[in-house]
Amino acid sequence: MSQSKTLMWTEAREAGQIVRRQVEANASLMRDLGARLRAQKPRLVLTCARGSSDHAAGFGKYAIETRLGVLVASHAPSTSSIFGTPLRDLDGALFLVISQSGKSPDILTSIAFAKEAGAFVVAMVNDANSPAAKAADVFIPLHAGPELAVAATKSYIASLSAIIHLVAEWSEDADLLAAINQAGDHISAAFHQDWSIVGEALLDAKSLFVIGRGLTFGIAHEMALKLKETSALHAEAFSAAEVRHGPMAIVEAGFPVILIAPMDEAAASFPALSDEFAARHAKVFASGGPFPGAIDLPTQTGLHPLIAPLCQVSSFYACAEALARARGRNPDSPPWLNKVTETQ
Repeated sequence: MSQSKTLMWTEAREAGQIVRRQVEANASLMRDLGARLRAQKPRLVLTCARGSSDHAAGFGKYAIETRLGVLVASHAPSTSSIFGTPLRDLDGALFLVISQSGKSPDILTSIAFAKEAGAFVVAMVNDANSPAAKAADVFIPLHAGPELAVAATKSYIASLSAIIHLVAEWSEDADLLAAINQAGDHISAAFHQDWSIVGEALLDAKSLFVIGRGLTFGIAHEMALKLKETSALHAEAFSAAEVRHGPMAIVEAGFPVILIAPMDEAAASFPALSDEFAARHAKVFASGGPFPGAIDLPTQTGLHPLIAPLCQVSSFYACAEALARARGRNPDSPPWLNKVTETQ
């Protein structure tokens, strides 16, 4: 699959540079916010996001819960915007908004309800002039710059890096802070890892699974979404802990499966799962292996567990862009989709 400079490819390639710029520009802001959160000691984090941003929030759940021991739950924006249900007793809670545009009415209504309930609202938004950025108690700019392709790439990775930076400062984790300061170079290198073997296998595919767990569960959801958006592939994301139930019934010979293993304790379940897929003669690809019966995808090793997923999705974006073109589709402008979806 030959390379051309689509907007998606160009923007995804910029992600490493954006992370470097973001970490430097937000250093003082994140340091102050980390100190504020340590003083406030939030008893709960509620995330508020949609689409790719919600997949970033899923990553944030595992990052915050495993590093800080604070419970993270997902707020359903429609409970505020459609049902008008007031939020209650959020004094001492952190309401974390993640959005590229910061304009969706349901997100804005949720922010208003959260503030009325006493929550401390932090918004990670790419548009500094957006209503969400202005409504938050603290605004964290993503610094991704204009993103013109419909499929979000650099803004998604920028959301992940902002979450990691926040967790590093909040937890006073010197190793994680050093890792996020070096992450941009690893993300840039990962974009050029050759995952084209996946694209070749999916050229005529109709359906597949993307499997993650823990820190890579939200990454798996993001990958599945991008395959739907850009290649019209029916891709479903599952946790390695859950896919053995009902979903396994549809796996047969040649069924494509992409395993995105985390670089931590949660990877322990992947070898047996890979072996089980291979026993069903599925076509298994794995990042974070090698695993039994799987085709190994080139993946950087020795990275901090929170940084590795950013590199894995960076490698995937290059593959997904090429696959979309090979399937005769325009990854910059998928049919029936708009760049900003403003849900009520």
